[in-house]
Amino acid sequence: MSPVAIGPYSVGPYAIAGIAVGVVLLVASLAWAALRTRRVVKIETPDEVADAAQAHLPGFAVAGAVVGADGQGALAIADDGRVAAVKRIGNRLAVCEVAWRTVRATHEGILVETGDRALGAVMLTKVDVLDIRRLAPKGVRV
Repeated sequence: MSPVAIGPYSVGPYAIAGIAVGVVLLVASLAWAALRTRRVVKIETPDEVADAAQAHLPGFAVAGAVVGADGQGALAIADDGRVAAVKRIGNRLAVCEVAWRTVRATHEGILVETGDRALGAVMLTKVDVLDIRRLAPKGVRV
């Protein structure tokens, strides 16, 4: 094969093939990076929530935990009636102890207004008040 003239430059067929392969690899790596960053990491189990709450809050002995249906928010309730909101931020779990009065029911589920700028509001989708009452210790009024 003979070289191809591109403007004032003479380019051989192997150079064109190399450029094409380079472009394909660049597009594939950009697509892979975009898909990797868009993957949503969920809170999988109540045990994961309990471990995070006990690790972040001193003296917090978890009696029960509940995770929202979308896996983005959760609540952990201690033996002594304290409650912690847990939210996935990136690859880590952020934990914040909140008062019971900040936990309220909505049509979508349970909403916890933490008052923490980093954590924000925590939504437990498809979790209702009965689920929270089952977890609360006997002496705590929900």
